[in-house]
Amino acid sequence: MKFIRSGLILLSVAVLFTVCKKSANPSLPGDRKSLKIGICPGPYGDLLKKAVFPNLEKKGYKLEIVEFSDYIQPNLALENGDIDANLFQHAVYLGKFSKDKNLNLASIVSVPTAPMAIFAGKSGSVQAIPVGGTVTLPNDPTNQLRALKLFQELGLLKVSPDANPAKASLADVIENPKKLDLKPLEAAQLPRSLQSAEVAAVNGNFAIASGLDLTKALKLESLAEEHKNIIVVRANEKDAVFAKDIVESVYSPEFEKTIDADFRGFQKPDWLLKRK
Repeated sequence: MKFIRSGLILLSVAVLFTVCKKSANPSLPGDRKSLKIGICPGPYGDLLKKAVFPNLEKKGYKLEIVEFSDYIQPNLALENGDIDANLFQHAVYLGKFSKDKNLNLASIVSVPTAPMAIFAGKSGSVQAIPVGGTVTLPNDPTNQLRALKLFQELGLLKVSPDANPAKASLADVIENPKKLDLKPLEAAQLPRSLQSAEVAAVNGNFAIASGLDLTKALKLESLAEEHKNIIVVRANEKDAVFAKDIVESVYSPEFEKTIDADFRGFQKPDWLLKRK
């Protein structure tokens, strides 16, 4: 019996040690030097590699880019600890998605961003869009409202001034004189939809990934600050050394030089514009 009791005590200590070890936050230590950063298709992998990673590599970081095909998985993977940061979204999307999924994520810095754009599909111009023609746009609320407002700027429809970016839908369209068939799609599908739609509102990163030229768009969005992309980490790691090193790399003079040389047409965040 004494042997059994001793064995049980040792087992209990081992289990307690394992639980304590797992419950400790493995990421707050500032000496973590291996980072995985999630992105969606588009230019942001190149932006990281060319403008951010060089400074981090000088600090001894080993860096890996993980590409996701939609706007859902990068935040879930970050929350679950599969990646250390991501770059694909703006603050409005982050806020709504985090609330809907009960995630605890935080932005650490904004970066230059490719704007949403309206591209010609079957119709080569806005004037050529027929009555009842199909137009495609993103299906998530925040980006859908951005698209609707772009269509409004082109005179195709009118959007309710009370539309909420977190809850926007096609119900916010209050005038549609051409009776357009507004077809929401996953953002990644929008470039392909140009084969069947009259025009499409395409997120900048997916437009570039598909070989579309932003300079040839029918209309480019003028981005609000809240719609410029951000680098996001888990909230409890916002002040970790690796997060601060990422921010320092983005704020570096080398970052700005690379953006000016290789990412023309991207709209800069306010903190970068204020340097001028």
